Amino acid sequence: MRGLWQKMEHDRALTPEFRACIKRVYGERGRKALEAVDAGQVKRYLDFFVVVGRSSEYIVEEDFCTCSDFLFRGRECWHILAVRIAERTGLYESYDLWYQDAWKV
Repeated sequence: MRGLWQKMEHDRALTPEFRACIKRVYGERGRKALEAVDAGQVKRYLDFFVVVGRSSEYIVEEDFCTCSDFLFRGRECWHILAVRIAERTGLYESYDLWYQDAWKV
C-alpha cells in the first residue's frame, strides 16, 4: 500500500487503479472515503483537515480523528482515509482560516 500512496501523491490523481485498490484493501471504509472525496466533503483549514460526515464534522490530524469509530476502536477510520486521499490528490476545499475560530458552539 505504501507504494500506492506514494504514486498517488506523485501523480496527484485518483485513477481507476487507485480507486480499485483502495476499495479492495480497505473495503467499506475505503468506499466511504472515496465517496467523501468525490462529494467534496474534505476541507483543509489552517489548523486541521475536517471531513463532513452524516451527522457531524470530524477533525482529522495525521492519524487521529474525533469520530467515535476512531475514539472507541483506536484504528483507522474512513475519515482518515479520505484525508489521506485528498491530501495526495489535492481534492479538498481549502479555507484560509482557523477551524477552531469557526467552530459552532
